[in-house]
Amino acid sequence: MKPADKPQQHASFLYSMKAVFWSFFGLRRKSDFDTDSAKLNPVHIVIAGLLGVALLIALLITIVKLVVPK
Repeated sequence: MKPADKPQQHASFLYSMKAVFWSFFGLRRKSDFDTDSAKLNPVHIVIAGLLGVALLIALLITIVKLVVPK
């Protein structure tokens, strides 16, 4: 069986979260990108991206509230 003949496996949501996390920092290898483009589910990527943005905003707001005196 050739590699192209194998059925395509979809990645889990946690794998998608990991890919989005590393993408936020721009630390993706080309080999990882090629693997991800074949495995990742676009719906998982959108949800993971929205969760990542929400967590980043919450973190920034928390840091600002801790640093800025009342």
